[in-house]
Parts: sequence; C-alpha cells; structure tokens
Amino acid sequence: MDFLREAELKHGRICMLATVGWMAVDMGMRVYPVPAGLEGLTAATAHDASVAQGGLGQVFGWIAIAEMASWIGISQMLQGSGREAGDFGFDPMGFMNGKTEEQKNAMKLKELKNGRLAMLAFSGICTQSVLFDKTFPF
Repeated sequence: MDFLREAELKHGRICMLATVGWMAVDMGMRVYPVPAGLEGLTAATAHDASVAQGGLGQVFGWIAIAEMASWIGISQMLQGSGREAGDFGFDPMGFMNGKTEEQKNAMKLKELKNGRLAMLAFSGICTQSVLFDKTFPF
C-alpha cells in the first residue's frame, strides 16, 4: 500500500501544478522571452509545438532524473526504512514545523484530498479545452 500511496501523492502533486499551469497559460502568462514558434499558443495547442521546438524533450530529461533520484527513497521505504509515502524531507515553507501529530495528519489528509480533486480538475480542463476549443475560463 505504501507504493500506491506514493503514486497517488505524486500524481496529485503533479496535477495540482498542471491545473494551475494550464490556467496560467490560457490566461496569457508567459516566461519571456517566448521561444520562437511558441508565440500565441494555448495550453491545448502547445504540446505539439513544444515537441517540435525541443522544449518538451528537456522537460522529459529533467523529470527522468528526478524520478531516478526519487526511486532511492521509494525503494528504502519499501524495504522498511520507516519513511512515509510522499515524504522527501523537503519543507521549505515550514508547513509541518511546530505542529502536533494530529495537525500533521490533518495537513497530510488535506494534501491527499486536494490532489484527488486536482486529478479530476485537470482531466476536466483537458477535456473541455480540446472538445470545445476554448481557453480558460470555459
């Protein structure tokens, strides 16, 4: 079950970022200078252009490196190290500092539920954007 919880947390975190990213691109937010060939794209049309331009290949490479590094912690967890699913010891904002165990568990449950909601939200955003050829807000 630890591996499944790890996967659920990872997918939820990715979908939380993807949902915000999709909406930000559709609302016109860009990182300047915009690479050649990527001007005026929506989030739904950016994939193919980004593959042709080469940007998504770089994203794939960096994600592959991050996945390989995370596998060390996951394999240790599966061998009984005591590491909790999704805990990489990275809390720069200090969300878990100075909290009781009950408060920490409540924060973990909130993250899990928000991740589940983001997975549904991202699926809906992708579907609406492609089916109705509209940008955010739909």
